[in-house]
Amino acid sequence: MSLPIPELGDLEPGDEVSVEDIPHTPMQHDHSIARVLALQALYEIDQTNHPTGEVLNGLAARTDAELGEDITQYMHKLILGVQKFRPVIDAAIQPFAPEFPVKHLAAVDRCILRLAIFEYGVAELVPMGVAIDEAVSLAKQYGADASPRFINGVLGNLMENSDLIMRLHATYKESGEG
Repeated sequence: MSLPIPELGDLEPGDEVSVEDIPHTPMQHDHSIARVLALQALYEIDQTNHPTGEVLNGLAARTDAELGEDITQYMHKLILGVQKFRPVIDAAIQPFAPEFPVKHLAAVDRCILRLAIFEYGVAELVPMGVAIDEAVSLAKQYGADASPRFINGVLGNLMENSDLIMRLHATYKESGEG
C-alpha cells in the first residue's frame, strides 16, 4: 500500500515555501530518566561523601515533577546497587583504564562507568548494548568532549571479557540480591 502524495498546488521552482518548526521533546524511557537521576545522586555521593540515604531524600525533594513508581524504584536500585558493589566495580574498571587509578578518573566518567557496569555486568538488568548506549548517551550529555569515546572504549573492552562478567554476576548472586 502506498501513501498518498499531498497536492502542492501550483509551485514553481524558486517559489518560497514557509516551513513551520515544531519543537519536539523526545520521549525518554522511564529507565533513562532513572539513570539520569541516579547519575546525579552518585556524583553527589562521590564528590561530597554525603550518606546515600541523605542524597536520596534530597533528590526526591528537589525533583519538581512527581516521579512514577517505576522510575523511583529503578533509580533506588541503581544507586544502592552501585554503592553496595562499588569496590568490585572499581576493581573491574581498573584494568581497562590503566592510565589512572579509578579515583583519578573524571568524576562524571567514573560514575557513568559504575552505573553501566552495575546495570549490565553485576545485576544483569539490561543487555550489554543498552548499558553501553545509555552510558555513552550520559557521557555526551554530562561528560567532557572525550568522555563518550572513553566510556565506550572502557565498557566495550570490559564487556568482552566474559570471565570478568561471569565473576561480577556471581558476586551479585552470592550477595543474595540476584
